[in-house]
Parts: sequence; C-alpha cells; structure tokens
Amino acid sequence: MTKGDIYKLDFRIDKLTDSILNTISGDSFQTEISLLNKSDLKTTTKKKGWSFDWTREYNLPDREVYKLTINDNSDIIQGLISFTVKTDHVYMFLLESAPFNLGKNKLYEGVPGNLVAYACKVSFQRGGEGFVAFESKTKLIDHYKETLGAYHFGGQLMVIDTIAAKKLVEKYFKPK
Repeated sequence: MTKGDIYKLDFRIDKLTDSILNTISGDSFQTEISLLNKSDLKTTTKKKGWSFDWTREYNLPDREVYKLTINDNSDIIQGLISFTVKTDHVYMFLLESAPFNLGKNKLYEGVPGNLVAYACKVSFQRGGEGFVAFESKTKLIDHYKETLGAYHFGGQLMVIDTIAAKKLVEKYFKPK
C-alpha cells in the first residue's frame, strides 16, 4: 500500500438506526449489502455526483467494494464501502453515501452506520473479532469516538474494537 492509497475518511454518522430511515416519511427500510458489480459503476461516477473514483477502487485487486441497497430495490445504491480483509481486522479505505443521502436535504439517514456495521460483521465472519481500522480526517476523530465507539490510536488511525463492533452489528443485523 502506498501513501497515496491511504485515504482519510470523512463520512459523518448522522444517526445509528436499525436500517435506514426516510427523512421525509420517517419510515424505516430494511437493507441488504452485496458486492458492487461492474454494471453498477455506470451509476457511481463523479458525473452522477459521487465524490470518489469507484471504478478505480473496484479495479484494485486488494479491495472489496460493497453496495448498500434497500431490500427489493437493488437498482438504487444508497452507499458504498471499500475495504481489505487482513488476518486480524478489516481495513476501511472508502465509505460514501449516495449524493442524495448527503446534506440537510438527504433522503435517508443511517447509511454510513449501516456500512461500518457491515465492515464489523465481515471482520467477525473472517476471524478479525470485529476489529475495523481506518484513517480519519483530524476534525472527525472525536465524532468517530462518540458515534462508533472507535479508539484513536495516534496520528489519524482509528480502531473499532470487538465490544463496539458487536454493538454496531447487533443494531443493524438482527437475526431474522
């Protein structure tokens, strides 16, 4: 990994919800997370309002890129996450809400929390005991400590431990 591959994440946890909430109606919608596929890349471009180059991220061999969609509506991507699974943790590179889920007029709340919870779930499933690491923008270190229960490990490195990860997973991925 080169210095240029280390992103400083700057997503905001708007609300930790059980799924995602429509900001207009207040309705809650169950979500599913699946691998991003090549055809999805047409809708996740900078021209369409996305901030990151998801095609580049998708093509990097060490990355897994996942999309968050509402159950029974898999054509509309609510958010994306990119990470690598290490032997003892998941390392998040990018996380982005869809352009219509940003700002004060966003359509849905809970997208970033849902995606972070998924990274924690993958960490548990693949032997990382829920541990998730990422680099944070300096101004958001306290935000991630408060909202995600992450620890600041120095510099801009943040780590979500087993206890915090378990809370996030239980919130978003209740047994059906």
